[in-house]
Amino acid sequence: MKKRVKKRYLVIVMAGMIALWSFTNPQNDKYFEIMKNIDIFVTMYKEVNAQYVDDINPNTLIKTGADAMLGSLDPYTRFYPEDQIEDARTEQTGQYGGIGAIVGDRNGKVTIVLPTKGFAADRAGLKRGDEVIAINGLDVKGQYDRASQYLKGQSSSKVQIKVLRENVGEMEFEVELEQIDLPNVPYFGMLNEEVGLVKLTGFTENASKEVEKALKSLKKDGARKFVLDVRGNPGGLLNEAVNIVNLFVPKGELVVETRGKIEEMNATYKTLNGPFDIEVPLVVLTNSSSASAAEIVAGTIQDYDRGVVIGQRSFGKGLVQRTLPLSYNSQMKVTIAKYYTPSGRCIQAIDYGSRNEDGSVGKLADSLKTAFTTRNGRTVYDGGGVDPDIHIDKKRYSPIAVGLLAEDLFFDFGVHYATQMAEIETIGDFEITDQVFNEFVAWLSDKEYDYTTPIERELEKLKLIAEEEGELEVVQSELSSLEQKVGHDKLRDLQKHKSEIKYLLKEEFIIREFLEEGQIEVSLLNDKDVTKALEILTDLNQYQSTLSGQ
Repeated sequence: MKKRVKKRYLVIVMAGMIALWSFTNPQNDKYFEIMKNIDIFVTMYKEVNAQYVDDINPNTLIKTGADAMLGSLDPYTRFYPEDQIEDARTEQTGQYGGIGAIVGDRNGKVTIVLPTKGFAADRAGLKRGDEVIAINGLDVKGQYDRASQYLKGQSSSKVQIKVLRENVGEMEFEVELEQIDLPNVPYFGMLNEEVGLVKLTGFTENASKEVEKALKSLKKDGARKFVLDVRGNPGGLLNEAVNIVNLFVPKGELVVETRGKIEEMNATYKTLNGPFDIEVPLVVLTNSSSASAAEIVAGTIQDYDRGVVIGQRSFGKGLVQRTLPLSYNSQMKVTIAKYYTPSGRCIQAIDYGSRNEDGSVGKLADSLKTAFTTRNGRTVYDGGGVDPDIHIDKKRYSPIAVGLLAEDLFFDFGVHYATQMAEIETIGDFEITDQVFNEFVAWLSDKEYDYTTPIERELEKLKLIAEEEGELEVVQSELSSLEQKVGHDKLRDLQKHKSEIKYLLKEEFIIREFLEEGQIEVSLLNDKDVTKALEILTDLNQYQSTLSGQ
């Protein structure tokens, strides 16, 4: 009894001391609030665990709470429990233990979407479109999460994979799990006799070495001008971005500064090595999916007027993350700073610190953006990603093509028709014949897909306006008549957009034959950004005038 009284007395004394400390030190009120709310959370968690009508999984409950808490900050601050550390390592290094293939859930089927060239799945003979139905004798049909777990593990162990291949039947493969080092440069090649292109898809370890190796190889092949393609690149390690910029600018140049709440952790990153080439004409391709480290490269090249940026405005992620260890082998990746390019601009587009009443966030208003200047005096702005020097409208497919892509019907036809398609010898010479196109059209006859044409969308808007004005009954018959006249006809639209449909079929069969490298190479054949890059690199007067702002 005395112990209980002493304990209660101690708690009262400590509470009084905390209250007095907070009162005399107003700046410490925040820490008192932190301790108070942690106590509330722990008490709530304990009572839910004890009182809730059904059994709960404590790990799942805490993970949900952690995700919700961190998700209210920004999308990049994340918690990784012990069983997800492998995912965190893959994000940072590009390495994981597995079969070397993208596996996805396609219409409820566990499907090999894309084997990685030269790795275990490819060597074993697994193909794009194979449905995984069993692993080590265990049924995984329609169980994507379970299958994904079984297909990862320690290197050198083996798994027995049973698949169902259309027009062939069930097949079994023994596949050795191995360390998969995802390449940062999955493709590089010559666009013409003097222009080389390097496709950079990530910024994991050794990204700069891969880029340098590609540049040197292209230079041996005759390249005297370069295109660095960072479209779709989500970013990664900051030091790799610095080293890639260093390939094109001299030693000792500022690349990026990071500024956060903890002043002593702010940092300045400069180029440390001798460059690959500081004179060679350079184009950097960006789009709305180029983010973070990709934007550092594009923004710094632009700030120094070292190359011409072509494409679409980049994503606008000017935030820096650091991975911190937590207890019980868990980790947290937390946003610690914003980065600033040499001109002084931060390209962060979304203001996560100021949320609307509904919790949503918006982009920084144009009126709040600040102008900065490049080395040659050209004007650039902060708060909206990297705006290209030459803007190219984003490629848009026809509504029927979008409808077919949304239902994965090009993919499915590739699986269906694979055994009938002759081997593709070269990407440049391969074309889809009218016979294959007509078979595709026939195959689509019983498939479900839909789309809305621009004129149909306008009619829908007109109908809504009439309804809001109370005039719908008056114009209903006219609207119905128009809908019948302009309603889309699938067969007509397939023929109308035949060349585009043929290209997408071509892309599908080339991906099946040449995997990711083929996917990239065929995409370059019909690429407005690349066409413009070649134009400006051919006309060096236009290249120089763009960089001088004239």
